[in-house]
Amino acid sequence: MLNNLPPRERQIVDLLYVHGAMAVADVCEALPDKLSASAVRAMLTRLEQKGAVRRQMSDRGYVFSPVEAESKASVTALGHVVRTFFNGSTTHAASALLGMSEKLDDNDLDELEAMIAAARAKKGA
Repeated sequence: MLNNLPPRERQIVDLLYVHGAMAVADVCEALPDKLSASAVRAMLTRLEQKGAVRRQMSDRGYVFSPVEAESKASVTALGHVVRTFFNGSTTHAASALLGMSEKLDDNDLDELEAMIAAARAKKGA
């Protein structure tokens, strides 16, 4: 769902992932290019109607937070990137990510090897 949001709405959801629950004024302040509170409120209302954010009453008034857990949203977004740019190949995507890294230290390589071993074990089970 988040992949289909217009850029400004996605930017607001991303802010909520980074900062946690935020009031309209907080979102306005955190945006790199300033928008009026009414414009931000309208976007948050649309995001709530789309099911991307939830609104809760707090001691500061209404605060907004993402509906979907960040980890799930990341997996969904990454899956979209893999399908769109790598023809669904996780191998090609992983290869591209490894190619972007200037230098992997031994800890990074050990972590990658452990994840590959865990994926093999899971597949064999």
